Amino acid sequence: MELNEKQRKLDQRYLRMARIWAENSYCIRRQVGALVVKDKMIISDGYNGTPSGFENVCEDENNVTKPYVLHAEANAITKLARSSNNSDGSTLYVTASPCIECAKLIIQAGIKRVVYGEQYRLTDGIDLLRRANIEVIFMNPDSQEEPESPEK
Repeated sequence: MELNEKQRKLDQRYLRMARIWAENSYCIRRQVGALVVKDKMIISDGYNGTPSGFENVCEDENNVTKPYVLHAEANAITKLARSSNNSDGSTLYVTASPCIECAKLIIQAGIKRVVYGEQYRLTDGIDLLRRANIEVIFMNPDSQEEPESPEK
């Protein structure tokens, strides 16, 4: 199997894992998950939600997202700050395309690739990532059947 095909299959798997991780979010309007992967190891994870110690309610009584809700990417990146891991050269897998604020964090964290699974109406975050020479890949995590496991 050629390297690009192998990487594509890995990208699909990690993106599906990010989607499963999104199920941890208490947000009603949209659940987003993110994984930071380096050298085929998940070094951080995140999902959208309120800051630590806050009630797990993301929307107000009018179903508007509260202004202090953290995005999945921001949670994954800030979690790295409290660990001994380093995100230089890593890949971020996120279920929705990053906003401009998260794009700035991604750039500053040294992440070199972003693989995302849902387009968002605004493209300013993706545009900024490309301007910073970060490889950006849109991928439908359901686009291909999972390959059969190799014989052991």
